[in-house]
Amino acid sequence: MDNKLILAKQALEKSGFKAAVFDGVDEARKALLKEIGLGESVAFGGSMTLNDMGLYEEFKERGNDIYWHWKAEDGQSELRAARYADIYISSTNALTLDGKLVNMDGVGNRVSSMFYGHRRVYIVAGRNKLTKDLDEARDRIDKIAAPKNAKRLNTKTPCESTGECNDCDSPARICNVEVIIHKNTKGSDINIFLIDDDLGY
Repeated sequence: MDNKLILAKQALEKSGFKAAVFDGVDEARKALLKEIGLGESVAFGGSMTLNDMGLYEEFKERGNDIYWHWKAEDGQSELRAARYADIYISSTNALTLDGKLVNMDGVGNRVSSMFYGHRRVYIVAGRNKLTKDLDEARDRIDKIAAPKNAKRLNTKTPCESTGECNDCDSPARICNVEVIIHKNTKGSDINIFLIDDDLGY
């Protein structure tokens, strides 16, 4: 197992988060299904990690009330409904070895739900999201996460073609809201699942 995952877990716990390390996707998926009850509603933040893990389908088949704008015909209505879910599951753009979660968002629904409004939050991240510090985390967002998401969304923003952030003024810009969670916030129950695999952007 990547030793950086252990170091990150220890740092996250020191910052008041609950953290766990898993050998692979299957182990993490089983843990989520065990921790989240059938009677709890579940909302998903936009995430290729979650999409590739098949979590939406797992919870839907099990019978949970689930909300994900990626899977809905009316994405805006789904976003509004997701705000009231018991559980919120997302990933993170970057996670520093000293235990900070660093994210950039287009609208802000994903990042705000990571720390406010839900009974419990689960952040699922592969080892490829680990960064040394805040500078490296922002660099990862500028050169990996943002350009890849822009290309996936076909935004026609400069980063889609250049492969890195150009701090553009495009109306289709997806880097509008930056949130750094330094420590677990008062009254929040934020759980970080670290997986020893490369997942998402």
